[in-house]
Amino acid sequence: MFTCDPPVAPSDATRPLLPGPGPPARVTMTAAAAAVSGRPLTMSRKRLQQLVDALGHSTKHFNKGEVECLIKLFDKLVAESSSRFAAAGFDRNMFRDILHSAFGMTDEMIMDRVFRTFDRDNNSCISVVEWVEGLSVFLRGTMEEKIKYCFEVYDLNGDGYISREEMFQMLKNCLLKQPSEEDPDEGIKDLVDIAMKKMDYDHDGKLSFKDFEKAVRDETLLLEAFGPCLPDIKSRMAFEQKTFRESS
Repeated sequence: MFTCDPPVAPSDATRPLLPGPGPPARVTMTAAAAAVSGRPLTMSRKRLQQLVDALGHSTKHFNKGEVECLIKLFDKLVAESSSRFAAAGFDRNMFRDILHSAFGMTDEMIMDRVFRTFDRDNNSCISVVEWVEGLSVFLRGTMEEKIKYCFEVYDLNGDGYISREEMFQMLKNCLLKQPSEEDPDEGIKDLVDIAMKKMDYDHDGKLSFKDFEKAVRDETLLLEAFGPCLPDIKSRMAFEQKTFRESS
C-alpha cells in the first residue's frame, strides 16, 4: 500500500521537500515562519478526508492513498511558503519552482503555459483540486489526455489554434541555447515550415486541434514538438517514488 510522509515538523522544515535534478524549491522555509504568518501547517483531518473522497472519485489515474499523499504534499508546500497567495494555493512562482526542482524544467515560457493549463479557473492560483487533477494528466495521462494537454500548452493565446507565430516563438525560446554564426531566426523559420508541411492537414496555415491530434497519432514523437511540457520518465518516477512511499 501507499503511505505518505508525516506532516512537516518544525525541526524538519528546512530539508528539501521535492526530489529532482534542480536545487531545492524556493518555496521551502521554516515552519516557524509559516506559523508566524498565521497559516496552519496542516489542514484538518476532516477536510483532508473530504478532499480524498471527492478527488478519489473525480481523478481517474490515482487511487485514494495516492490522492492523500498529493494533498499532504500540497499542504506542506503551502504551509511553508512565504507567498501571500499561499493560503489559497500555488502562485506562478511557487509552481515554477516545483516544476524546476521536481521535474527539471527550465523553459520559462513552457512553465508559464503549464501553470495556465493547471489553473483551470484562471484565477492565477492553483488550488489543491487543480493540483491533483492536473498531476493526474501530467504524470499518468492517456495519450488522448496528453494530446489535449500539450495542445493547450502550445496554444499561447487560447484561440484554439497553434499559429506560425506561436510555433516560432516557442521554438526560438527552447532552441536558442548556444551562439551561432548563422542567422538563428532563419533556421527556426525553416523548422516552422517543416512542422506546417507535416502537421497542417487542412492547409489553412495554422494547426487546429484536429491537425495536431492526427499528427501525433501518426507520429508520437510530435507530441512535444514545440517544447518539453511533460516530465521525462526518470523525473516522473523519482517524484512518484518520493511522494508515494511504498510499505509492506
